[in-house]
Amino acid sequence: MSDVDAVMLEIMRNQLESVAEEMGQVLITSSYSPNIKERRDCSTALFDAEGRLVAQAEHIPVHLGAMPEAVETVLGYDPEPGDVFVLNDPFEGGTHLPDVTMVSPLAIDGEILGFAVSRAHHADVGGMTPGSMPAGAREIYQEGLRLPPVRLVSGGETNDDVLSLLLANVRNPGERRADVRAQIAANDRAEERLADLVAEHGREQIVAAFDAVIDYSRERVTAELRDLPDGEYRARDVLEGDGLTDEDIPVAVTATVDGGTVAFDFEGTASQVPGNVNAPLAVAKSAVYFVVRCVTDPEIPPNQGCYDPITVSVPEGSLLNPRAPAAVVGGNVETSQRVTDVVFTALADAAPERVPAQGQGTMNNLTIGSRAGGSDGFTYYETIGGGSGGRAGGDGTDGAQVGMTNTLNTPIEALEAEYPLFVEEYGLRAGSGGDGEHRGGLGIVRSVTVGVDATVSLLTERRRVAPRGIAGGADGATGENLLDGSPVPAKTTRDVPAGTTVTVRTPGGGGYGDPEDRSDEDRERDRADGKEER
Repeated sequence: MSDVDAVMLEIMRNQLESVAEEMGQVLITSSYSPNIKERRDCSTALFDAEGRLVAQAEHIPVHLGAMPEAVETVLGYDPEPGDVFVLNDPFEGGTHLPDVTMVSPLAIDGEILGFAVSRAHHADVGGMTPGSMPAGAREIYQEGLRLPPVRLVSGGETNDDVLSLLLANVRNPGERRADVRAQIAANDRAEERLADLVAEHGREQIVAAFDAVIDYSRERVTAELRDLPDGEYRARDVLEGDGLTDEDIPVAVTATVDGGTVAFDFEGTASQVPGNVNAPLAVAKSAVYFVVRCVTDPEIPPNQGCYDPITVSVPEGSLLNPRAPAAVVGGNVETSQRVTDVVFTALADAAPERVPAQGQGTMNNLTIGSRAGGSDGFTYYETIGGGSGGRAGGDGTDGAQVGMTNTLNTPIEALEAEYPLFVEEYGLRAGSGGDGEHRGGLGIVRSVTVGVDATVSLLTERRRVAPRGIAGGADGATGENLLDGSPVPAKTTRDVPAGTTVTVRTPGGGGYGDPEDRSDEDRERDRADGKEER
């Protein structure tokens, strides 16, 4: 442990986390698009000068666990004080193209002390369809503008050529400009607050605190892993097609617990596929990190120390480590969920009290937009909640974001005010949770009517393979997608006329434990709430 006493460690850990949280508040309150300001589809974090994660806000798991790859990549571009790098290239530090990342060196007295990172899902970054989430993409070029790390700000001055290039390749450039400025402002706030901490504690003490919080988390995670029984644990699941075909795509993992370490080997996972459910290695790692946090102690401060006892091995050219120019936009949102499921399942025997039944296992991505540009067009994006799995301590949660996402919904009032869309139905899906001693959470029904001719894209999962129950619990209900009442595939892009109604019925969570063990009191409450009807 670094030379920081326990009391000071706690004080400075809280202060560093406050920097990351304040970055997030600046981003959310300064942005223009509903996807960021309402749904909070964004994340912020603080890194040290070596590129190690020090503190993060409580934002989006798939964003945060993949951020170290972005900082590592930017370090190779010789960042200088006053720079802000922008990137979204999944093969150079990004996740998928809509997630635009800003990395800023934090300089105090002209010397870089750390990095601020903000990542936000922009509602459009160009590509073949409005919203940049096409179901039928075969290569990354169809998914939008691809940005390797480039200086958007250099020496404190905005590079107008870079900004103009970005805005010329997206729909709704005014909205994009505002959201880009919000991210820059968030990173600037981190530098201001870090300077305040240096003034309060001194530079050497801040550097010592970086080391101390990382050491502390590493020791805590290592101790938790030592409590798990050593051994090899295996699991396998499938994705329901890649948007081009409906063939099942296997995802397999072997988890090896050995003392205070755990290794995950994804040998046996499918090779990369023609469609867009390929996931960059950073996304696969992010899902693994999330599960390990859940089965150890989620209260351990999240930073590089949590990751150090974990290794992840994925064959190059596979679904979870594809080669360019693979299409990947669905990998970040859907394949990450399946990685989460298989890693949880693999560790179920090692940590039975910590592993729930499967949740909905999808983000239910709904994108609607018009092809007109400028003020005449719009792009709406939403991930829709569902049921989380029942667990040893109680029922699953109804209508929740599960796994690798942690967003809010778009309130009906904001949605209808911002877009030519009208919400026909929004509520819990009765009876969709799997039965068990502890019931799975309910899915959601969300129906939206489109007021103009538009393009609808759906990237969803668990439409054929139900979320599994555990310890004798029943499976949750599968989801369903409808256009004007007629079923459409799990992954589809359609041009639709004005007046079309899109309905998404999301999966419920699996049940935990034998249904015969559910109490009469809980059964009566379920009946009163309409949760047992299907």
